[in-house]
Amino acid sequence: MDETTRAARRVAEVADRASDLLARTGPVLGRASSSDGAVTVVCAPGAPPREIRVSPAALNMGADALGDEIVRVAARAAADAAARLHRSLERVVDPATERALTEIGFPAGGDEDDFGDPYPRWSR
Repeated sequence: MDETTRAARRVAEVADRASDLLARTGPVLGRASSSDGAVTVVCAPGAPPREIRVSPAALNMGADALGDEIVRVAARAAADAAARLHRSLERVVDPATERALTEIGFPAGGDEDDFGDPYPRWSR
């Protein structure tokens, strides 16, 4: 068996393990909320927000401030989604693939964020 065939088999095996994991755990989603809970964003890794929740009180912030807050919270949700993806896949990939996840923009990230996010820190 040549090196290309071995590599293709390894890729297929990792893809199968990742698919099995996602079938068991559901989609990987990142979540973040502003410190006062006025803005909450949910997104998948590398994707635009799936959900943006804005409390009635947040509407008093004014359009520019609210827009800035949504963008800030969305960036935190995107970072959370990337970290959750990395932590989910690190269970089924080899160390080189895990390093590649970081290189392409899905770092493992920390366990804490600056919002005191009450959401669990595992994949959904």
